[in-house]
Amino acid sequence: MARELPIKDELDAVVPLDEIKLFGKWSYKGVVVRDPSLKKYISLKPVVLPHTGGRHERRHFGKAEVPIVERLINRMMRKARNTGKKHLAYNIVKNAFEIIHVRTGENPLQILVRAIENAAPREETTRIMYGGIVYHVAVDVSPMRRVDLAIRHITEGAYHCAFRSLKPVEECLADELILAANNDPKSYAVQRKEEIERIALSSR
Repeated sequence: MARELPIKDELDAVVPLDEIKLFGKWSYKGVVVRDPSLKKYISLKPVVLPHTGGRHERRHFGKAEVPIVERLINRMMRKARNTGKKHLAYNIVKNAFEIIHVRTGENPLQILVRAIENAAPREETTRIMYGGIVYHVAVDVSPMRRVDLAIRHITEGAYHCAFRSLKPVEECLADELILAANNDPKSYAVQRKEEIERIALSSR
């Protein structure tokens, strides 16, 4: 006789949401988003394996519901050598989290959230054409784009560090996240944020 599959309530009883850990190691408990404008766009929904399979594509602004770690993994696939290799990007992020924990003793999830908060620009410029003349005008950045830019600059910084270097990309990503979490000016992502905001300030 075939064994009956457990119903959903029984599954929830076996593994409560509070006990789910990222990669089986890192707890979601106590991870706080301090920036109130980003709380809605940094998803900390507990998952063991950050792989939603693109289910968010059906909804407008659906990527806000994608776990923030998966968004980082997806961004790590954007370079030519890693295009489409999600398992490779997954291992890079997983190993980077291990390095972060060894170096700081903190939860890597919290380090990632702090890095995104510190690397997210609040103001940038846009082009406005008026009478054949192009003006650069300072505008506020939407919370969704702030998260997008922060993740983009963090991964760019990791790849710039690892390019033509003996340092592996996992270590470069860990360094970038730690520096950005500490708001260190040596961080590539923090430098890009300050550059964007400085240009916007001069365009007011």
